[in-house]
Amino acid sequence: MNHRLHLRFEQLELATTHLLATVAALEEKATQSPGPGQWSAAQVVQHLVVSETGIGQYMEKKVLQAEALEKSGIGAFVKSRLLRVLLRLPFTRFKAPSYLAKLTPTELPPLPELQAEWAAVRRRLERLLNEFPGNLLNRSIFKHPRSGMLTIYQTLDFMLDHVLHHQKQVERIAAKVK
Repeated sequence: MNHRLHLRFEQLELATTHLLATVAALEEKATQSPGPGQWSAAQVVQHLVVSETGIGQYMEKKVLQAEALEKSGIGAFVKSRLLRVLLRLPFTRFKAPSYLAKLTPTELPPLPELQAEWAAVRRRLERLLNEFPGNLLNRSIFKHPRSGMLTIYQTLDFMLDHVLHHQKQVERIAAKVK
């Protein structure tokens, strides 16, 4: 794994560890919704697991189509930066893409099971990054539903910002259910 990918991956790991610790500290209240139509902390974890599973599968598929991947341009850079800013603003909320809802199991597994599944998804991502071809670093590898095509660096930045965005959500949930 190249150094820039490694740094981003380590940041993602730290953010994930922090989020999981916050959710685990809620104990049995991790599955408690703070209000009608709102996710519990465990459902946030499930959303992140489903999201990262889909991202990883998409990128694995695209790596196999390496010759068809387009170079990323300035437009993609601007869109990815805008997405980063929006995800970091405390008052912004996004509706999860409808296709993620279809991929999300209706029954919420226990938190340890979700943690184990996320760890497996993350190890798969780590393997992908370890084997990621250098000639694809500036190619569009993942299609974000709102900002469009992203490079591997931009994808990892999004994944980190996505976890950090949901960390704030988990902290709001924790304050309400305690």
